[in-house]
Amino acid sequence: MSILEIIILGLVQGIAEFLPISSSAHLIIFRDLFGIGASMPKDMALSFDIALHFGTLLAIGIYFFKDFIDMIIKGFTKGVKDDQGKILWYLVAATIPAAIAGLLFEDVIEKLIRNNFYIIAAALAIMGVLIYLADKYCKNNRKIKDLKLKDALIIGCSQVLALIPGFSRSGTTIAAARTLGIERENAAKFSFFLSAPVVCGAVVLELLDKATWAVIIAEPLTFILGIFISFIIGLLCIKYLLKYLQKHNFKVFMIYRIVMAIIVLLCTIF
Repeated sequence: MSILEIIILGLVQGIAEFLPISSSAHLIIFRDLFGIGASMPKDMALSFDIALHFGTLLAIGIYFFKDFIDMIIKGFTKGVKDDQGKILWYLVAATIPAAIAGLLFEDVIEKLIRNNFYIIAAALAIMGVLIYLADKYCKNNRKIKDLKLKDALIIGCSQVLALIPGFSRSGTTIAAARTLGIERENAAKFSFFLSAPVVCGAVVLELLDKATWAVIIAEPLTFILGIFISFIIGLLCIKYLLKYLQKHNFKVFMIYRIVMAIIVLLCTIF
């Protein structure tokens, strides 16, 4: 795989992980439909995708470093009596549904859905409309500190849909949060918080596989460059998306997702 292809895939991951447009779907589309990185062996492709997710995980950790430190300290010292401490345990609870679903259905989804472009196109379009409607017609008067345990669990359960490429982890969780009346910026922020433990778990599981290390050792510069690009672009996307959502809605993302779904269908048919 060329350096340009590595950079493009890193850019795609850094942008699509945080914008509600589905990073997993975009990596599949760019690789399998557009041919960018198509020469990469399947075992390396999966490991490389995890590496790109690790880059965006680092971006979350760095950007929200103070928030995570406050959550951990107050979560273990003051528990749910403190707003920050409460968020930590709500994140733990919200992570459980996606973690269980991932362990049970990841292989099935990998075999039956990952390369089904009709499903991916449908997921892109459907989730685009849903996030727009959830934002347009739901209240906008709650912050993260106002979350209840049941709210966190609802958002966590919505994350299960993100196992299907096209739905988007950030898209489903932001839509669920907006349905519950969480303000746009706060909904995105909680979505980013929630992605950290899920992605971290996926990275750890991948690194426990000896075959992964063999692939990394064989092409270390490929993985380092991919991680670096997705990290830098991820940092920028977090910053500017949160700023964008202070004054704008999700209409542009709905339009983009529908256009991308049409492109996927056309490429698949013709």
